[in-house]
Amino acid sequence: MNKLFLLDAYALIYRAYYAFIKNPRINSKGLNTSAILGFVNTLEEVLNKEHPTHIGIAFDPAGPTFRHEAYPEYKAQREETPEGIRTAVPIIKDIIRAYKIPILEMPGFEADDIIGTLSRKAEEAGMLVSVLSGDRDLLQLATEKTLIKIPKTKGGQTTVENYHTKDVLELYGVTPTEFIDMKGLMGDSSDNIPGVPGIGEKTAGKIIAAYHSIENAYSHLDEIKPN
Repeated sequence: MNKLFLLDAYALIYRAYYAFIKNPRINSKGLNTSAILGFVNTLEEVLNKEHPTHIGIAFDPAGPTFRHEAYPEYKAQREETPEGIRTAVPIIKDIIRAYKIPILEMPGFEADDIIGTLSRKAEEAGMLVSVLSGDRDLLQLATEKTLIKIPKTKGGQTTVENYHTKDVLELYGVTPTEFIDMKGLMGDSSDNIPGVPGIGEKTAGKIIAAYHSIENAYSHLDEIKPN
């Protein structure tokens, strides 16, 4: 069976850069190559261990997306991209082109949007899909045919957590589709998106597990007790 592997470029580039933050890799010309080295190592591991029949690497575009139009404060708190990442990205893109791997990028849409669209289209075409990203928002894409892979580092050792539908349900008590509403209730400080005051991950998970959507929970407000 054909297997599509999608990589969330910036999530992996940032992860690689900060993995070497205490001991950055600097070449003879003074270029910080931490992000380049880490990203290429990840790509090589995917190619050599996963053996995908199809592969693409998604990037966020320069400039605002439709989310900024809907909510101008979206990601407003984000710090400026580190110089070591800004200089690395064009080189990483050149390396990807040398591998003859498609770079997936579209003005107005984030890498997440591209990954979500292609994962669904690939499923409909009968393919298996794997998505590699450090962004747990993508757990909403998990199905029986789409596997979300989240790298996790502990004690200097990196492992990969794998999520199909049952794994999301086991960890959070909600389905991948319900995970969207759970995130809506709790908000996302990393993207400067406010949630409902006083509701964190655990409470949001319990509410959505019980009522399955924000709309249904709202229609049963009198039944929901504060913790």
